[in-house]
Amino acid sequence: MNQRLGSNLTVSEKITKLQDSSCAKEQVSWARQISLNDLTGQKALLEFLINRRIVQKVDISSLDGIIFEILIESSYKIIKDDIKRYFPNGLFQFNASSKVDYQSLQNLLIQQKYQEADRLTQIKLCELVGLNNKNERNWLYFTDISSISSEDLSIIDLLWRVYSRDKFGFSIQRQIWLSSNCNWEKLWTKIGWKNEGVERRYPHEFIWDLNAPQGHLPLFNQLRGVQVLSALFNHVLWTQ
Repeated sequence: MNQRLGSNLTVSEKITKLQDSSCAKEQVSWARQISLNDLTGQKALLEFLINRRIVQKVDISSLDGIIFEILIESSYKIIKDDIKRYFPNGLFQFNASSKVDYQSLQNLLIQQKYQEADRLTQIKLCELVGLNNKNERNWLYFTDISSISSEDLSIIDLLWRVYSRDKFGFSIQRQIWLSSNCNWEKLWTKIGWKNEGVERRYPHEFIWDLNAPQGHLPLFNQLRGVQVLSALFNHVLWTQ
C-alpha cells in the first residue's frame, strides 16, 4: 500500500479502504493509519466495529480482531471505557448453556498469550470428547474427532483466526495442507513444525507470537502419527 497516498485520505475514506481490504496485512496497515488520526480516528474505528458486530451483525472475521487489537491498546480513556462497555468479554459472546466454557480461551487469545492458549485448546478439545482431569488419557484418538460438534470446532477455529490476524487456526492449517496436495511433510515445513527437516522441540523451539509462519498454531502432537490431524482436516465442518 502507498503510505503517502493513504496519508492524503480522510478518515472516512480510510475506513472504506479498510472495509474493502481482503488481506490481513493491508487491514492492519489501514487500521493503524486510522488510529493515528488521534481520538477522531479511534472513534471512527470503534463506530465501525460496533456497526459490524452489534448493528449489522456480519460474520465475524479477523478484520474485527485487528480493530479490537488496536483499540484495546488505546491511550484514550474514553475509547478503553467504550470498548469495555460494548465488548466486556471480547468480540465473542458465548451461550451460557454451552457444555464447554470458551471465555478463558478468548481471554488468552486477546492478550496474545498463544502458548497458554495452545495448551488450553488441547484441554478444551479433550473436554469436548468427554475426557477430563480424572482420565488417564489427556490426548485425542482419531476416533474422537467425529464426536466434536461442528459448532464447537468452528468456535475454536474462529477464536484463533480472529485474534491472530487470520494467521492461526485449524482451517488455516487445512488450507495449507490442501494446497500442498495433502502432503504432510510439505505441511510441516510450511507451517514451521519442522526446521530444515528436523522436528522442532516443544516448547522452546516453537514460535509463540505473530512472527510465526502462517498456520503455526495451534499445535497437535504427532508422536502418534497423523491420523488425528487427518481426521480433524476431514471433519464434516469443512464440507458443510
